[in-house]
Amino acid sequence: MTEEAAARDVVIIGAGVVGAAIARELSQFELNCTLVEAGPDVGAGTSKANTALLHTGFDSKPGTLEARLVRRGHELLSEYAPRVGIPLRRTGALLVAWNEEQRRAFPAIVERADANGYTAINEVDRDALYRLEPHLGPGAHGALDVPDEGIVCAFTPPLAYATEALLAGCELRLRTPVTGVQRLEGGGFSVETPSGHLKARYLVNAAGLRSDEIDRMLGHSTFTVTPRRGELIVFDKLARPLLNRILLAVPTGTTKGVLASPTVYGNVLVGPTAENIDDKSDTSSTSAGLAFLRSEAERLLPELLGYDVTAVYVGLRAATEHDDYQLTIHVPEGYACVGGIRSTGLSASLAIAEYVRMELGAAGLPLEPKRELPEVRMPYIGEELPRPYAEESRIAADPDYGRIVCFCERVTGGEIRDALGGPLPAVDLDGLRRRTRVLMGRCQGFYCGAEVRARLAARA
Repeated sequence: MTEEAAARDVVIIGAGVVGAAIARELSQFELNCTLVEAGPDVGAGTSKANTALLHTGFDSKPGTLEARLVRRGHELLSEYAPRVGIPLRRTGALLVAWNEEQRRAFPAIVERADANGYTAINEVDRDALYRLEPHLGPGAHGALDVPDEGIVCAFTPPLAYATEALLAGCELRLRTPVTGVQRLEGGGFSVETPSGHLKARYLVNAAGLRSDEIDRMLGHSTFTVTPRRGELIVFDKLARPLLNRILLAVPTGTTKGVLASPTVYGNVLVGPTAENIDDKSDTSSTSAGLAFLRSEAERLLPELLGYDVTAVYVGLRAATEHDDYQLTIHVPEGYACVGGIRSTGLSASLAIAEYVRMELGAAGLPLEPKRELPEVRMPYIGEELPRPYAEESRIAADPDYGRIVCFCERVTGGEIRDALGGPLPAVDLDGLRRRTRVLMGRCQGFYCGAEVRARLAARA
């Protein structure tokens, strides 16, 4: 069968956390779906480089689609994550005021939270704040306690979504950039790629940083993505006792500010910066950005700079000129544009997918549920539950789970073997890192890198 003859019900462009979530959602129905991704893996772009927070949406702009979907997404991901093995922990957050002007903003923030349907927020005074976070830097005037904010693994959700979609029958095409999109006479689309054309009755644009470019291919010009660079610093696990909750800043009109947060892997994270740039591929760190983050780290947790830095990474957020998601269903065309999904995209991912499915259904997409759906359980890479190196019964059944390859992160040969197989195998070192935590530790692969590369090459 030729590419032209192989018509799909839906083609989804972009296999980040949002595109993969949409593919998972639609694959629960009797549909012929294809998920295309320009890169070599799922979740390997913007989705892997964020603050990995589970947002409640308390501070979203009331009445926006983002506010609605983040709130719903928090509910959906909180249920989904433990079921499939995604590390998630509801740590709570403290939004700290460092001067009286910021403290006077508290009533408006509480009012906004109430408007967004989140009423658990409450104010704590200075003394209570320092009892909750005794290592907090001096000078705080109080805080708002947001008990349902949390931390989540940013790597596993897109992998889980895509795995579930694949097992349910969705086709995945990696290394398949979209070079053009055309409407067909009589309806539907022709999606141009270097390997041929894909015909689709319905089209979903979840291309992230390039969602505006895909949108323009179809004659729309309602938003422009301006990459917003966010630099982050990861501190050593020995620093973890310095922090109990997420420390948030009082937001401004353009950024939520620099935060300090524990991670599900046992580190402490500080960031992000917020700098608009022109290049959608520029994920380089800057000396100015890192110096600023170090100064913020010292202000928030003065003892933190006494600990080693494990890693620095940079993410690009798909910011636009609008203060809401650019999520539009063009009903007559059968086209869903899912653009302008910023830092809350991970938290909202399942709700965005649910919304797109419902809107496409209203636009005519037939939605007949499948009778049987796959059950997915992902390898757990967090710190809350036991990992293979510590599970005697698992090691007894398969000694490879007792052979540690990466000593910094306690990653075993069995885990690497599993990551190189299965329905969605790792194809490079970055893919192995996101599936197992290998190379993510203090030595950044200095000791285990050669063996990891050899294992990857042996599977190539």
